[in-house]
Order: sequence, then structure tokens, then C-alpha cells
Amino acid sequence: MPESLQTYEQAIEYLFGRINYERVHAEAYSTSDFKLDRMRLLLELMGNPHERIPVVHVAGTKGKGSTCSMLSSIFKACGYRCGLYISPHITAFEERFTVDGVQPSQSELVELVNRLLPTIAEMDNLPGRMQPTYFELATALAWQHFVDRKVDLAVLEVGLGGRLDSTNLCRPLVTVITNISRDHTHVLGSTLHQIAYEKAGIIKTGVPVISGVGPGEAREMIEQTSCERQAPLTLLGRDLELIERRTASQGISQIDVRTPTSLWKDVPIVLRGPHQATNATLALAVVDELRTRGWSLPDAEVKSGLQGVSWPARVEMIAQSPTVIIDAAHNWESARALVAAMREEQSHSKRILVFAATKDKDVAGILQQLLPQFDTLILTRYRDNPRGVSVEDLSGLVETMSTRPAHLAPDPLSAWTLAKRLSGPDDLIVITGSFFLVAELRETILAEANQATSCVTTDKFVATPVSASSGR
Repeated sequence: MPESLQTYEQAIEYLFGRINYERVHAEAYSTSDFKLDRMRLLLELMGNPHERIPVVHVAGTKGKGSTCSMLSSIFKACGYRCGLYISPHITAFEERFTVDGVQPSQSELVELVNRLLPTIAEMDNLPGRMQPTYFELATALAWQHFVDRKVDLAVLEVGLGGRLDSTNLCRPLVTVITNISRDHTHVLGSTLHQIAYEKAGIIKTGVPVISGVGPGEAREMIEQTSCERQAPLTLLGRDLELIERRTASQGISQIDVRTPTSLWKDVPIVLRGPHQATNATLALAVVDELRTRGWSLPDAEVKSGLQGVSWPARVEMIAQSPTVIIDAAHNWESARALVAAMREEQSHSKRILVFAATKDKDVAGILQQLLPQFDTLILTRYRDNPRGVSVEDLSGLVETMSTRPAHLAPDPLSAWTLAKRLSGPDDLIVITGSFFLVAELRETILAEANQATSCVTTDKFVATPVSASSGR
């Protein structure tokens, strides 16, 4: 255990050296590895920063990150200082905890980690597997940063499941469960009932719940848990209605929504895909719930906040000619949402898929949805995580599902280079299947687009710069 860390690189290396379940194959751990005892003690030794900040707590299989980003942008537009905690990050660790959209500086991160070192050392010496994990430390750093920045409230995205997630010691004003489908089945369970039980674990006694979970056993679990804990439940399709969604130009749409207390008209949605209308509907329900508690959230500022949302790597268009979209779809539900979003894109001469996947995901289910949508398939494996599926295994799986031949690329950069060579200016390139794939390629592609001038051709690739906030 170092006495102190001098540089940003040392701080990051120290954090990445902790047990990190984001980079461990699912078969190597189970629910016994996730316990709130460690997190509870860690926060207690820090002075319980989580008890000083009101929270909107968001879980779900798909859409929880987008909903969190919408809420954070809304609160900022309404004049509140808002902390946002998300996972995983795309490029830099500090993306996980921001205040009003601003990451802590590298020096601030070093200082935050150094302040935690004595507490970590104390816990590391305790018996009973009390050594804090990477995700637990990330959550603790977020809490400390939010206290330091004197936020008015925080929006927390659940990392895994809900019941045993490190964020679940918060004191929420309202909880949100966006939807539920199969993901992380090794930890959360193989049935929707079991997965819903884990996600319903964020429901607190007497705390209102906003749910976008559709009819079926998962919703029954949410209803049952809310009833048992006397938590008022607002259900999409019962108490909450997305009346209409109208597609406008350049990926922007408008929605009309009815909540139990309001009728919202002409609400702008800048994130691509019809699923974002549902996420925005849940966010508006949260707004109205907080209004009943005295929070000042005027209509105009709420709409302004939604107009200014930025959410990287979620059906994000990062270049044109050809159009390049990256999306961190890594489960069945997110792949379905990506396909629905693609249907609204302008027609393209050819569609090229660059795909990599993680071993413990439903890779077959994801590919079943994606393969029919593309003319050309490039399979690869990301480099920076041992959980990646080999290109040979991906190729074998594709052969059982399609007669279309696939190109194999040993790494993401090779896959991107091949995609450029195979594409023309009127084509579409979609890069998806994993956060890790997107993380390895996003900055490279943005750098190329920013360096290029309009109508400069390189390797049959015409890069027209797209602003960093465009189309997210």
C-alpha cells in the first residue's frame, strides 16, 4: 500500500489494480462476491458522505444511463448543482463522476485517491474479504467528490443489478427502474423473475418508484416489492403515458407525455432512437414527482435540459460520408434498440457492421438481431480486456446463423481500417457489441474526423467533422 500517490497515472494504476469485476469473466465470481458490508464500512470510515446528499437512483437493463444523463442535464438547466455517477467509462476513469457535466481534474483525482488510502489500508487488513473493490472505490470517490463540490443532489446509475450494488446505500428521493431483460444472468439469475428481484432491491420503504417495466413477471415483481415496502409506484402504460413521438430533422424528435400530475407537450429529444422517448418519459415523471416535493423545475428549463443532453457511445453519430455510428449495445435489449434506431436513419447504399463481444453475454441473441440489418460483417476482438470473445469463436457462431461470409480483423484498429476501405461516402458503418470495443475506437475516429476538412478523401473515406454533442 503506497503512502501517497504522486501522479495521475499512479492513481489510475492503483485503482485498476484492485479487484475489478468489469474485467473478470462472470464464471469467476457470483453473488457471494457482492456484499454491501464492505461498502457500508468504507462509507462509515469516510464519515458517511452518502447520507448528506439527496439522490435519484436508477436501475434497469437498458436505458438507465441515458435516463440518468437526461436527469442530470435537466437539474443543471434548472439551476441545481448535480452530481452524476455512471459506469463504465468510455475513455477516462473520471467520466464516472461528474458535477454539472464537468469531470474532476487529474490532480483532483489524485487528491481524492490519496485521501482514501488510509481507509483502504485499514480495510485491507481486516479479515473476511473486506478489501474494497475497484467499483466500490469508484463509488466512494464519487461520493467524496460530490460532497467536496457541494452538490444539491446526485443521480446514480446502478452498476450491476441493484440489491447488492455499491450504489444501493444511498438515500433516494425517488427510484427509477427503466426496464428489465436478461443480462448478467450468471450473477442476477436466469429468469426475468430473478433479475427483477435483484433490480427491485433498490426500492426503499416509502420512496416513490417510477417504472418503465412492461407487463409480465418482471413487472409483477416490481409491483409486489413496491407494495411490500409501501413505495408509491408510477407505472409506464398505467399511470404514465407516452402519447406521441414525432421525428424531426437531424435525429431530433419531440414527444408529448402525460404523467399523473402534468401534460407535457413538444418536449425535445436529441438522443437517437425511439427508445429514448421512453427514457425521457420516465425522466419527466421524476421531474413531476420532485415538483410535488417543492423542487423548482420549470417547464422551459426542463425542456432546455433535455435539448442539451450529451450521452456518448449510445447510437452516437461521430462521422459522416460514410455515416459512422457507435453504440455500446451489449445485451439483447440494447441490440433491439439499436436496430430500431437504425430504421430511422436515412437510406444508405451499404451497411457495414464492426462487431466484438464479451464472453458472458448473449452473443447469439445480439447477433440474431443485428445480422439481418447489415450487408457486410467485420468481426474483431478488443485488446484491453480478457473477457473478449475470439474472432474465431465469433466466426463459428456467425456460420451457424448466416451464410454471409464475415471479415476477420485481429484488433479494433484493423477492423476500423478495413471498414473504411470497404465503405463509400453513402454507406453506414456501425460499431457495436461492447463498451470495450467502443472505448478503443471512439477517440481514434473522432480524431480523424476532427483532423479532416470537409470533402477530404482518405482511403475512400470522406470525414466530415461532427460536433462532439451531435446526435447523442
